[in-house]
Amino acid sequence: MRKLCRLTLILIAASPVLHAQAILPRANVFLGYSYNHMDFGQGVTRNLNGYEFSGEGQVLPFLGLVADYSGHYGRNSLHEQNFLFGPRVSVSVGRFTPFGQILFGAGHLGAIGSSDTSFAQAVGGGIDYRLTGPLAWRNQVDYLRTSLFSATQNNVRLSTGLAFRF
Repeated sequence: MRKLCRLTLILIAASPVLHAQAILPRANVFLGYSYNHMDFGQGVTRNLNGYEFSGEGQVLPFLGLVADYSGHYGRNSLHEQNFLFGPRVSVSVGRFTPFGQILFGAGHLGAIGSSDTSFAQAVGGGIDYRLTGPLAWRNQVDYLRTSLFSATQNNVRLSTGLAFRF
């Protein structure tokens, strides 16, 4: 995780030079608050609060590749983390940029004395509203599915925060 953070910071710091040299495509980085309504089945649900961090590099004007990490926390040391990757389609319309995405990866759930990791997938989308220059406000909704502890969880993840475009 430290290596990923270092690489991200290096790319952010070097992005003006790389972009001017046409080495790095258009990209954006998102950091914000995230809420996860986790459904464990049989009427057991938990509301988890946390954060989401994602980075996108565009490979075509309407298609980008996304790396997404989120962490959510609840009572009794309950925590969930998701490491997701996949394509995102988007289009700019004035100050708005709506997008849709399909992400795949891993989900990890931990609680007192037990933990499990499974395949995870997210399908969703959102909208960026350009505030000024490279700064935008993002609202995002994802259907997040995991299969932790041999049961399927159908979750809703809501995120909001700042997106930096470069």
